[in-house]
Amino acid sequence: MPDVLWHVFSQNRVLADALPVLAANAIESFASAKHGLGTGVVAFLHTFNGELKFNSHVHTMATAGGWRISSGSWVRSVYYHRDILMRLWRAAVLNLLRTALHAGRIRMAMTADEMEAMLTEQERWWNVKIQTINSVEHFFQYGGRYARRPVIAQGRITNLDLNLQTVQFSAKDKYSGNCIQMRCSLKKLIDLWSQHIQKRYKHAVRYFGLFAPRAVSQMFDRMFSAIGCKRHPRPDPPRWAQSRKGVVRPGPTPRPHWAADVLGAATRTASLILRELR
Repeated sequence: MPDVLWHVFSQNRVLADALPVLAANAIESFASAKHGLGTGVVAFLHTFNGELKFNSHVHTMATAGGWRISSGSWVRSVYYHRDILMRLWRAAVLNLLRTALHAGRIRMAMTADEMEAMLTEQERWWNVKIQTINSVEHFFQYGGRYARRPVIAQGRITNLDLNLQTVQFSAKDKYSGNCIQMRCSLKKLIDLWSQHIQKRYKHAVRYFGLFAPRAVSQMFDRMFSAIGCKRHPRPDPPRWAQSRKGVVRPGPTPRPHWAADVLGAATRTASLILRELR
C-alpha cells in the first residue's frame, strides 16, 4: 500500500489488525469468481521496516490450486492475476478506511474532507508481488521471523551512549541497498518498538479458507483422498532446546554486553506501557 497510509494505520491499530482478513478475502474472492475454486490462505501481518517505522503490509501464502466443490476434485494449478488481485486489495483497504471515517471510528490529524481527498488520490497502482515458492518450509521460516522475533536483533545495535542516553543501530536503505546507521534516544527506541507489539490474544499468523481450523477438520481427508495422498498425523511439537537449533547460530555468539541490557529494558518498558494502556 502507499506509504501515506502507514501513518493512518499506526494511529488506528485495530484497523491494521484487519488487513490479513482483507488480503485473504481478496485471494479467496478471485479464486472463487474466476475459477470457481476454494483456496487456502495463510497471512502474516508485518508492521515494521529496518528503521523500525510503522510499515503495514501483509505476507500471504496461497495454495497453487484449489478445491472444486461442485465436482469434489482438486485443481492442481491456477493463475493468480496480479492486476486483478491488486484492484481487489486496494478496494478492500480503501473501503475499510472510508467505512471507519464515515462511522467516526478513525483517529487522524486531518479533517474528514482532507482524509477523503487523500483516499481518492490512492486509487492508483499499488505494488502487489506474486511469486511461486517450491518450499513451504522456506515461506514459514521467512514469515515466522516477523511473527515471533523482536523488531530489532541484538547484532544491529552498534553503540550505546549512557551519558547522552542514545542508541545507534544499523538499517538497510531500500533505495541504495547500503547499510546506514540510525541514532535515537532510548525513549524514542522504546516508542518505536512498542508500536509493533500486538495486544494480548492477537494472532500473528492467520489461517483462512481451506486452512481455517473448521475446514481442516471437515475437508482435508476428502481433499487428500482426491489427490491420491495419505494425510500424515500431526507431529509431536519439538522441545524448546531442539527447536532453537534450527534458528540459532551454533556456539556462543559474541555480543556487546550492553546490547542485551538495552533489549531487555526496552521489552520490559514496552510491556509496562501496554499494561497501563489496557
